[in-house]
Amino acid sequence: MTISRIVLAAAASLIVPAASAGTGVSLLDVPTETLDPSSFDQTSFQVTNEWLPLKPGTRLVYKGVTMEDDEQIPHTEIFTVTDLTKVIDGVRAVAVSDKDYRAEVMIESELVFFAQDKEGNVWHLGQYRETYDEEEFVGGRAWLSGLEGAKAGIMMKAKPTPGTPSYSEGYAPPPYKWVDRAQVDKVGEKTCVPMRCYEDVLVTDEFEPHKPDAHQLKFYAKGVGFVRVGWRGEKEAERETLELVKVEQLGPDEMAELRAEALMHEARANTYSRTPPAEPMTSGE
Repeated sequence: MTISRIVLAAAASLIVPAASAGTGVSLLDVPTETLDPSSFDQTSFQVTNEWLPLKPGTRLVYKGVTMEDDEQIPHTEIFTVTDLTKVIDGVRAVAVSDKDYRAEVMIESELVFFAQDKEGNVWHLGQYRETYDEEEFVGGRAWLSGLEGAKAGIMMKAKPTPGTPSYSEGYAPPPYKWVDRAQVDKVGEKTCVPMRCYEDVLVTDEFEPHKPDAHQLKFYAKGVGFVRVGWRGEKEAERETLELVKVEQLGPDEMAELRAEALMHEARANTYSRTPPAEPMTSGE
C-alpha cells in the first residue's frame, strides 16, 4: 500500500489461515502481476515516473498519527532514495531506505526495491525489513521477487487512469503475507500539507483483498511522490494519516552515511546470499 503500509503489513501475524473469514479470499491465491525482465532496459533503476520519481539523495519526511488500542500515536516516516542498485529477478532496481518512528522512537527500518519498465510503470521488487526495540536491532526478514514464491508488483502506473482495474503491488506468501493491491481513485484533486498546496493530485486506493472496508488513500503530486496518506472504511483499524513536512537533497557526506547504513542492513539479510550484492551507481549510469 503506502510506503508506510509496506512496513505495517510486514509486521502482521505469522499465523495465516488459508482464507480470511467472511471474505472467501485465500492469501495463497490472489491475482498477481507478471514480471518480464525483457520489459526493462539497463537504466531500470532510474525511476523518473512523474508521480513517483526516485532521484538518489532525495529525502522526504512525513509526520502524522496512527491508532493503536484507540490511542493516537505520533508517527514519523523518513523515505530516502539511496544510490545503491540491486539485481532482483533479472531486473536492476534502486534501493530506498524507509524508516518508521513511533513517538520519536525508530521501530522499523527497511530497504525497499523499485525499478521502472520501458513504458514508465514503477515496479516493487521486494524489501528487507528490520525491527527494533528502543532502537536496538531485534531481527530482520526479507522477501524478493523470484525467491520462495514472491512476485513483483506495480507501485505506480505509467498513466494512472480512473476506472481501470486494480493491480497487485507485490506478493509474498506466508509467513511474510504481502498481498497489497491498489486502484486509481481520483485525478485532478487539490490537497494542502505543511510543505505547500498541490494541484492536479492523483489519489490511489490501497487495500488487501481479505480485509474488506479497510482502505488507505495515498495522494501523489507530480514531480514529488506521495504527499499525504489518509484512510476510509469502518474496518481500517490503524487509521494512519501522514503529511509531507520536508523535502531535501542530501550532500556527499550524508549520502556516504546512507550508503554505509544500507550496506550494513544488506549484510544482515540472509536471503541476499542468493542474489548479487548491491552496487554503487557508476558515473556513466
